[in-house]
Amino acid sequence: MYTDTLIIYGSSLGNTRFVAEKLNELLPGSTLADVRDIRPEQIAGFGKLVLGTSTWGVGLLQDEFEHFMDTLSGLDLKGKTIAIFGLGDQQNYPDSFCDAMGMIYEMLQGKGVNFIGEWEPDDYDFSMSKALINGKLVGLALDEDNEPDLTDYRLKKWIEKIGDTLAD
Repeated sequence: MYTDTLIIYGSSLGNTRFVAEKLNELLPGSTLADVRDIRPEQIAGFGKLVLGTSTWGVGLLQDEFEHFMDTLSGLDLKGKTIAIFGLGDQQNYPDSFCDAMGMIYEMLQGKGVNFIGEWEPDDYDFSMSKALINGKLVGLALDEDNEPDLTDYRLKKWIEKIGDTLAD
């Protein structure tokens, strides 16, 4: 069971929500929360967070998640385990693919969190990303615009990698 895991997502068109709901199913007992509805005191009650957002335009955070970053940056997250997933469009925005994941990662650096879920960039076709650090993506990158057929496979592989760490 994953009762200590909170999945927080920001979604404008529904794609990130769709992926977050799939993750919620793959992590039985986890709690799912839209970034617009989450309160700081709720976050304090969980030891493990899975944060998901899309990248808009040329490297922008999803609107509600951008506002949530202020809340997140003010919280004591020391000791929490964090996994990040992001949606982007590698075909139309190859120079900023899943940049939002990198922004989240960067903001949480130095807050005493334990990052899990880095991902190999080999099966993608992008030229730059703020989420690419030391040759790996800081979390799971998904492209629902161009590769929706790979989403389920990538999600399952990612859960195989991080599931034991997220388990109670």
